[in-house]
Amino acid sequence: MSIYIHKRHNVSVLIYHLVCPAKYRRAVISEKVDMVMKDVCQDIALRYQMHFLEIGTDNDHVHFLIQSVPTYAPTKIARIVKSITAREIFARVPEVKKQLWGGEFWTDGYYISTVGRNRSESAVTEYVKSQGIEKEYVRLHQEQPTLF
Repeated sequence: MSIYIHKRHNVSVLIYHLVCPAKYRRAVISEKVDMVMKDVCQDIALRYQMHFLEIGTDNDHVHFLIQSVPTYAPTKIARIVKSITAREIFARVPEVKKQLWGGEFWTDGYYISTVGRNRSESAVTEYVKSQGIEKEYVRLHQEQPTLF
């Protein structure tokens, strides 16, 4: 469950859904790799300002639900998680390195998305609409804004 992270000048609840596929989409995530990964993620949580809310593994990819602080960009979170878990998995489960001939555990790409603590976007929309109820609500954007 997510928590409010209190810092000196802010309070935040930033939750990310990170999906990392194994290199070549190989089915290398066994029970042993899963256990090592969860152990390593506990160490990452202690060292960095991240909380692993959920970790779900499949044979060829992993889903992380991570809460972090605003000072970490989503790309930095992905880089930290992927680099440390890969290094530790190769060190603790050396037979995995034989299956991945390129010497990398993760693909270069990943999927990351923000997750709200509230139930849905519509709940947040209704909350925003109800703020300052004494004046009339004016919607700024009807459709998604474009840059050009």
